[in-house]
Order: sequence, then C-alpha cells, then structure tokens
Amino acid sequence: QRLRAAVHYTAGCLCQDVAEDKGVQFSKQTIAAISEITFRQCENFARDLEMFARHAKRSTVTSEDVKLLARRSNSLLKYITQKSEELTSSNMEQKEKKEKKKKKSSVAKGRRTSEEQEAPVTESEDSNMA
Repeated sequence: QRLRAAVHYTAGCLCQDVAEDKGVQFSKQTIAAISEITFRQCENFARDLEMFARHAKRSTVTSEDVKLLARRSNSLLKYITQKSEELTSSNMEQKEKKEKKKKKSSVAKGRRTSEEQEAPVTESEDSNMA
C-alpha cells in the first residue's frame, strides 16, 4: 500500500513537472490512471524478471535479465546496457583498489611481525650483556 502511494506521489510530481514545461493540465483522474498503469507495469516487470532468473536456474535477478526485459525498446536497452557497462567498470576499479589495499596491509603486517620478532631478540641481548 505504501509502495502504491509512493508511485502515485511520484507520478503526480512528474505530471506537475510536465504541466509546467508544456503548459498543460492533468486531472486527478488522469494522474491516478497513470500511477495505476505504472504500478501494474512494474508488477509485470517484477514477475518477468523473476521468471527469467528462475528459467536460468538462479535465485538472483541479474543485469542480463533486465536487458532481456528491455529488449523491445531499443533506446531503453541501449541506456541499460550503457549503465551496466559503467557499473561493471566501476566495480572492477573498486576491486582493484581493494586488492591493492590488501597487498599493502599484508606487506605492512609482515613488516610489523618481523619488527616485533626482532624487538625481543634485542631485549634478550641487552639483558645478557648486563
């Protein structure tokens, strides 16, 4: 119910923006119809995505499922593909950064360990000298 209300509110805001830009008016019934159609279409999309994943024997919806859903709209498919590639390259960059940090921290830990091992030896040498 809250999700349906959120869709209705967003549809109303978008209609208001279009009304200001184009100089037209939207009746409350029109906004309600647009929000209802939008909500039903989102439900259909969710069911389709679930079925695509299930058909591929997965429990998780992937970007490939979303691309399959958008296959009939060339502009939407192009946009989704572009965003998917951007996310993939961004994720790769983040993974590389994490790997570099892990390497640096493991090298630093290795240094600390060797320093810690050297310190007791130095102390025991000092105590032997006394």
